[in-house]
Amino acid sequence: MNHAFVAALAEAGETAESLAGQLGVDPKTAARWANPGRIPQSRHRADVAALLGKDVADLWPDVLKRREPAWFRPWSDIERESVTLRCFELSWVPGLLQTEGYARATLAGEALTADEVDRLVSARIGRQSVLRRERSPLLIAVLDEGVLWRTAGGDAEMMREQCEYLVECARLPSVQVHVVPAATGMYCGLGGPFVMADLSDGSRAAHVDGQVEALITEDRAKIATLDRRWARITGEALPRAQSLDLIKKAAASWT
Repeated sequence: MNHAFVAALAEAGETAESLAGQLGVDPKTAARWANPGRIPQSRHRADVAALLGKDVADLWPDVLKRREPAWFRPWSDIERESVTLRCFELSWVPGLLQTEGYARATLAGEALTADEVDRLVSARIGRQSVLRRERSPLLIAVLDEGVLWRTAGGDAEMMREQCEYLVECARLPSVQVHVVPAATGMYCGLGGPFVMADLSDGSRAAHVDGQVEALITEDRAKIATLDRRWARITGEALPRAQSLDLIKKAAASWT
């Protein structure tokens, strides 16, 4: 339990319900902030601290230790608070389903020091704990089949481990993995990857990847556009069992 947050609530004469009412969030969301590792989204964090008369670092010291890039942190907060994540990936295995070796391969060639790579990989792997906690969000991941056949520098062992890990993750009760087969030809997923998150308070957000930084948006019109694309993409994807068979076939081929 986050004893600093609980004590601050008591000192301020607040409850999770009263705090939620002032912030316009679901009381269950506010109550979860007392759990270890549960940090409010960046848009709420300063307001919570102000209402409780504390510094953000006093309530959630881990904020200062975060390893992901600063621009990605708002999405990391959304990820932790989500009840459903719907992800489409055209070129990579989604970060929440990557092995350490694969994560390192995705950073190869970037202008990064060894320490920076270690920090980014650690942050990416650390995010995966959300899938194994109690009441984890439902992750529905749809991959283009090309993801399964693309490696780095001919590293077959790395891809075999990654495909086997995908199979392992796909068996988690909170994870569904689907594959759009190569025979599909052109489809709207070729426009690029994205993730949509549904939160417990009914709000929604989306993360759209880019070459420099991703777009993180709560704009309803943009999310409606992604909803339509998601429906068309999933209409081309294989069912879960067939997708799993294809991933196993890919894993066996990387020998």
